[in-house]
Amino acid sequence: MTFRPLIFWPHLISGVVAGTVILLMSLTGVLLTYERQILAWADSEFRSLPPAADAKPLSVNTVVGRLRESHPELTFTGFTIRTDADAPLTVTSGPRTLYVNRYTGAVVGEASRGGVRALMSELRAWHRWLAVDGEGRPVARAITGWSNVLFLFIVMSGAYLWFPRKWAWPHVRNVVLFKPGARGKARDFNWHNVIGSWCAVPLFIVVLSAVPISFGWFNALVYRAVGETPPAPAPTTAAGAASAPLDESFDVLWARAEQHVPGWRTITLRLPAAHTAPLVFAIDKGDGGQPHLRSTLTLERGTGQVVSYEAFSDLTLGRRIRNVMRFAHTGEVLGIPGQTVAGVVSAGGAVLVWTGLALAWRRFRSWTGRTGRQSDASRVSTAA
Repeated sequence: MTFRPLIFWPHLISGVVAGTVILLMSLTGVLLTYERQILAWADSEFRSLPPAADAKPLSVNTVVGRLRESHPELTFTGFTIRTDADAPLTVTSGPRTLYVNRYTGAVVGEASRGGVRALMSELRAWHRWLAVDGEGRPVARAITGWSNVLFLFIVMSGAYLWFPRKWAWPHVRNVVLFKPGARGKARDFNWHNVIGSWCAVPLFIVVLSAVPISFGWFNALVYRAVGETPPAPAPTTAAGAASAPLDESFDVLWARAEQHVPGWRTITLRLPAAHTAPLVFAIDKGDGGQPHLRSTLTLERGTGQVVSYEAFSDLTLGRRIRNVMRFAHTGEVLGIPGQTVAGVVSAGGAVLVWTGLALAWRRFRSWTGRTGRQSDASRVSTAA
């Protein structure tokens, strides 16, 4: 037996075994391509408009104070400010997200848990754990996780199978260009090879970067591969509640966070459980999915002194790789172009599965047909 069949048969079997789940993950991945932008668009009507042309934004502490007066039942857990002039102050209160006018302190809207958000949430549930709830979710996550591992093998083995044995243009053309007139098996074979050859590299990145999301052991392997000890799971800490008015130093800390990173676009603060604990500001110069543009600044609440500042370049190699992998899966690490590529290759993955299953079915039917004809010929021979 030559080397090619040793690669082909595991490739085919993996596709048949995990094909349905891979197809589902690929299709939902396509629909989730621009999730971040879709959710932002869904809430784009909530703007922070000034009451007068010369009005200036209120301080965060003043806005929160007015919000507390109008909504005393709220328990604040976090705040987000964006640089856009008409961007509202985003306030989280448990599971609720409120948008507050920075010029007046009035609530202009609330992020809905229905509509577009509910649809995106449902798509994520199907993509990650087949929308299974309760005790069956770990099993469903294992199914999608191991299906993704098989998909990784399919892509790696396909990179060998999709390309021609002879690197001459007549052979290469058959696997890099579509044949418009092809039908049936010839069409499926052509599409399978062409899409596979064009999508192999980005699809490998998208699929590989999903494995640490599914399995803790692979996440640890990323760190061990560069000689680092995997970090311990982060302790679960409850968010604090601003039960008393925030003092004036709160605005000073916000201003210091803004000045610390020129060119920032978003600053987010999650209130700690203890009222005396330092405040950790998550500062983002990108669109939220670019880890190399994110940093964290920790300030003492009372004095405003810098406890620590950690930019992407300050992270260990293992953490940098892991952070990039997280957003390489969605393509967000490269912004809109990266998301587009990830969405296109996810669609390509769906076509690869569909054509692969069609080719496997045709191969099976051909085999059963030959077996039947051989049985008939054997019976005729025996009777003669």
